[in-house]
Amino acid sequence: MFQPLQRGDKIGIFSSSVPATSTAKLRYDRGKEFLQAKGFHIIEGNLTGKQDGYRSGTPKERAKEFNQLLRDPSIKMIMSSIGGTNSNSLLPYIDYEAFKNNPKIVIGYSDTTAILLALFAKTNIPTYYGPALIPSFGEFEPLVHETYNYFKHYFSQPSVPYTIPMSPVWSDEMINWLTYEKPKTLYSNKWISFHEGVVEGRLIGGNNNTMYGFIGTPYFPVIKNGDILLIEDSLKSASTVEKNLAMLKLHGIFDKVGGIILGKHELFDDEGTGKQPLDLLLEQLDGKIIPILADVDCAHTHPMFPLAIGKKIRLDTITQTITCIEHWL
Repeated sequence: MFQPLQRGDKIGIFSSSVPATSTAKLRYDRGKEFLQAKGFHIIEGNLTGKQDGYRSGTPKERAKEFNQLLRDPSIKMIMSSIGGTNSNSLLPYIDYEAFKNNPKIVIGYSDTTAILLALFAKTNIPTYYGPALIPSFGEFEPLVHETYNYFKHYFSQPSVPYTIPMSPVWSDEMINWLTYEKPKTLYSNKWISFHEGVVEGRLIGGNNNTMYGFIGTPYFPVIKNGDILLIEDSLKSASTVEKNLAMLKLHGIFDKVGGIILGKHELFDDEGTGKQPLDLLLEQLDGKIIPILADVDCAHTHPMFPLAIGKKIRLDTITQTITCIEHWL
């Protein structure tokens, strides 16, 4: 469906929620220049540098920006500038027919989950949970280099099967956002398995707090038996994480999925309980045996690797590997 990404390709940038192209201009410019140095042409959406209080524009203005990029046949990839809280406001106004008639790679994470899942639900065309311009490519070395290596391999050198290598280190330290202060603390990486097994299925999911804002609507994909569920979140308290996981349970999601990937939670607040997101997930599963791979680097921490929503992967909690087994472009 998509050709591999190459030097000279155009990447359109949209701002579906917070106005960070304005409020974090230093980091935005750094991310833009990073991708330009890799040979890509950056096409800025018309809300770049704009601000309407807590957002980049009204819902219709934000959808118009996104639709303009969708309708531009010269653009190969559309990348989120950053997430936020209100991307679900755009869903009634997105031109799904334009995406269906002229598909392109759409990538982002966090609040962009709403757009990624809605596009897939309405068209059955894959979208990509992965790096965003400001938080990911506005990061400093060495972590931006690791994220870009994942990005380049996935979109420029696709080859099935592809087992995603685990980065040896990671960080969620909240420094160096606009300017460089000091090296981030790097932690030794470790993924965690619970319930050993090997499952294959279609990947679905994303940021759980965002899914809370539109699950049960026509913009949310129908979960199929055997799907592999991706869940991740950032800067949330234990009580909020429990609420969001309970939502998935009440919608019957855990009765259908064959495996779960739980992303690293950036700066999780356990509210003094000592519980981690995996503990809260296991409470909601209530003894249900589902292979889980937790603390995976497909979330708000650095580095981050991309995954295709709607494409098959193999989740092996014995070897602690994620393998893409269906061509994702």
